[in-house]
Amino acid sequence: MIERLLLLLCFLSLRQQVRAATTSRSMAVTTLPGFHGRLPFHLETGYVEVDEKNGAELFYYFVEAEAGGENAPFLLWLTGGGPVSFVIEPYNGTLPRLEINPYSWTKVANILFVDSPVGAGFSFSRTPEGYNVGEVSTSLQLHELLTKWLTDHPKFLANPLYIGGDSYAAKIVPLIAQKISEGIEAGRSPLLNLMGYLVGNPVTDYSVDLSYRVPFAHGFGIISDQLYEMILGHCQAQDYENPANLLCAQALGTYNNLLSEVMRAHILYDNCVFSSARPGSVTDEPGVVVAGRKVLREEEAGIEMGKNKRLKNPPVRPPLDCINYGHYLSYFWANDERTRDALGIKDGTVDEWVRCHDGYLPYTMDFRSSVKYHRNVTANATGAGVQRRPRRGDSAPGDAGVGEVARLPRRRRLEGVASPWPVCRIHSDIL
Repeated sequence: MIERLLLLLCFLSLRQQVRAATTSRSMAVTTLPGFHGRLPFHLETGYVEVDEKNGAELFYYFVEAEAGGENAPFLLWLTGGGPVSFVIEPYNGTLPRLEINPYSWTKVANILFVDSPVGAGFSFSRTPEGYNVGEVSTSLQLHELLTKWLTDHPKFLANPLYIGGDSYAAKIVPLIAQKISEGIEAGRSPLLNLMGYLVGNPVTDYSVDLSYRVPFAHGFGIISDQLYEMILGHCQAQDYENPANLLCAQALGTYNNLLSEVMRAHILYDNCVFSSARPGSVTDEPGVVVAGRKVLREEEAGIEMGKNKRLKNPPVRPPLDCINYGHYLSYFWANDERTRDALGIKDGTVDEWVRCHDGYLPYTMDFRSSVKYHRNVTANATGAGVQRRPRRGDSAPGDAGVGEVARLPRRRRLEGVASPWPVCRIHSDIL
């Protein structure tokens, strides 16, 4: 009897060890291809299993706060970034160079960056079913990743915890915060020290977000007072994507033509190629599977990149002064074998790294609005330790911050406008 009990205990112990090995795998990274010398900060990369049935694992990058300190904030950030950036120079087929980003939040905060959802970046699934994710399942997987990661790194459990993201990624931030808050209330271990969440120009509610793009564009002088009033008059209570009357459709057509002259994501920058991490097509109906992520192709044939490896989805080469040129360089850096070795990428998991997928991965938009999750978390702010601190929006009509529209200065009313609103340029640059 004792021998059987010991055998059972050994079996359970071995099973637990095997499961732990598949749940999390990490490594310290001291150098990066393209960066001269040792990294002046602590970088850890690894995987956390978030779907045992399908073998889905999320890849992460963790950067410890350079300032150190036991009370340094801990941030789960969903949109990317980091302490290094690309040296912006013409790509000539060699490995892109890296340099220190002096403005990185990692100067003062511990940040966990995650390739999410499954299929993004270096995250992968061992079965096709593991890629069938959506907003709710991705939120739950990120919550599971965070819980497992902090369990494996207990020295950060007491640090003030924040969840953050911007643009489309910010839509699920309050849902993750709500799950953490529920765990705190239930006393579930590990007990996370949630102090707040932050969202920048977030997608919140499609019907509201779309309608507020018009006053946003008006406030920044992209459209005239006359066109603004036409849209308000003819499109009242209309679906801006599918207007029901001709006058509304014509007014919105003029609006879209004017907006096409600027870079929607950053209206103060030059208009150039932009690949959004947002799903390729947007629907207001929850539960609809839409095309995954867009990627802009330079040529269908692909390009050669060492060891007879053919990259099939090279991005369009933007002008050197385009804000997205670093995104262009990231494709070649991430697909270099030296980079994969340095980051500890598992062999046979991701054949080609792309910044945005081209519609072959499904993604379910489970809810139309995230307002209820914002309300749930902030209403329970005292119990969960969440602090309400508004963040000013940025200049992005594509993701226009709803709360900032009312603060835009009132523009002088223009009477008797007889000609269309002109687009002013100097040497092809829009003023």
